[in-house]
Amino acid sequence: MRYAIFFTPPAGDPLTLAATQWLGRNAFSGHPVEPPALRGLTIPEIAYYTALPRRYGFHAALKAPFRLSEKMSESMLLRHLMRFAGTIAPFAVERMEVARLGDFYGLVPSCPSEQLLFLAAAVVQEFDAFRAPLTEEEIERRDPHGLSAAQLANLHRWGCPHVMDEFRFYMSLTGPVASAVMTVLGPALEDFFAPVLQSPMEIANLALFVEEESGAPFRVHSLHPLGRISRRRTA
Repeated sequence: MRYAIFFTPPAGDPLTLAATQWLGRNAFSGHPVEPPALRGLTIPEIAYYTALPRRYGFHAALKAPFRLSEKMSESMLLRHLMRFAGTIAPFAVERMEVARLGDFYGLVPSCPSEQLLFLAAAVVQEFDAFRAPLTEEEIERRDPHGLSAAQLANLHRWGCPHVMDEFRFYMSLTGPVASAVMTVLGPALEDFFAPVLQSPMEIANLALFVEEESGAPFRVHSLHPLGRISRRRTA
């Protein structure tokens, strides 16, 4: 089993509902969802381009998937996650937008957010003691030869190349997209998500995702509200 600490809005949030429909799977229930009908894209095409993010569920990665250290247990991880979440005040990202990330598409903040960077770095450091060391096979799957020096150092130190100064907050919407399809897919995504991107996105919880067995779809194990301890201290 692997665990991951992600951000995802609550199950009933309009953004979650839209992303769940787009990806074709509900990460809270694990159930498939009928994809939308979009001009210029067939349902098989949508299913093909969403196959990779569909397995992981709608999320932004903070602590990449990891196996538990032999010294740790799920109950210890849950207790620590609940305590840690309570020390972080909730905040909002003013606006999210559809963006092309190389040959992928995802949702990213319209403006840089220092609060997101701080949260991501804090999660990576706080929970590293729970992570089992990477195996040689896991390192190879990260394609270390294609990483920069900083990313390779992150991989060996933190178990993921895209953390700390290499981190970027994004919520995946597709896997790799052929260049010929981008002229259709990009505008279709912008139109589909526009209604749910008008309001700020609340960062009000951390989510524990689990992968029951290798290759299985990730699902939401639990949501952990931010700021409970902070509110009690200021009450």
